[in-house]
Amino acid sequence: MMSLSPQRIHLGFGLGLRPEHYDTILTESPDVDWFEILTENYLVPGGKSHYYLEQIRDRYPVVMHGVSLSIGSCDPLDWDYLKEVKALSQRIKPKWISDHLCWTGLHGKNMHDLLPLPYTEEAIQHVVARIREVQDYLGQRILIENVSSYLTYTHSALTEWEFLKEICEQADCLILLDVNNVYVSSINHEFNPLSYIHALPKERVYQIHLAGHANMGSYIIDSHDHDVIDPVWNLYEATLKQLGPVSTMIERDDNIPALSSLLNELNIARKISQQVLREAVA
Repeated sequence: MMSLSPQRIHLGFGLGLRPEHYDTILTESPDVDWFEILTENYLVPGGKSHYYLEQIRDRYPVVMHGVSLSIGSCDPLDWDYLKEVKALSQRIKPKWISDHLCWTGLHGKNMHDLLPLPYTEEAIQHVVARIREVQDYLGQRILIENVSSYLTYTHSALTEWEFLKEICEQADCLILLDVNNVYVSSINHEFNPLSYIHALPKERVYQIHLAGHANMGSYIIDSHDHDVIDPVWNLYEATLKQLGPVSTMIERDDNIPALSSLLNELNIARKISQQVLREAVA
């Protein structure tokens, strides 16, 4: 069994690597500490995406973030997919690998969505066993991300944060905390987002996602196509006060602006982190 490091790695402040920004990154060398790649974009043999990835990884640390693990599904683990993930990891040497605490399909059909799980002891044992298999195969601890949700299960016996905590502790995996997803779900399901943050095992939170969402009036959707809003920035500040410094990145997957716009958002995250650190020292 792998054991926790005495101190988590702090990469600083990063961005999601998107094709729209490849050339700008290589020509301007922006002030970004690291990049997160979407794993599935690079599970193809050769091509333009690999060319740019090789160039960028020579200049910046990278991490891998997937959407196809389907760790909560009742289908068998996709070992062909995991073989490709492992090969990519061995080639580009990411700082870590992450995916989502969800299921994405059943009976071999991919729903192309990150679907929530029932928060039950049975689901915990199912997911824990699968995470252990994945970690043993990859030879490293993985990060599991909380997803946003728009429905609940009547037979859930735990809160989402209790469910996530139990899984990570029993599987000995790490957490990618999506602060925007916590906010989205707190609005949709009417819970206090601070209750979620305060319940997490801080030593296991290795990465934070920040993103924008779409407000539909009676509910909100994690859409990754808007700027981060003030309430999410406020929750991020409260999160750092609770957890301490955590590697943080901005996600943007649609309506993608110029890189300079994302750098401005990243600097907001930096300033908040610096302010929290100053207050802690004082």
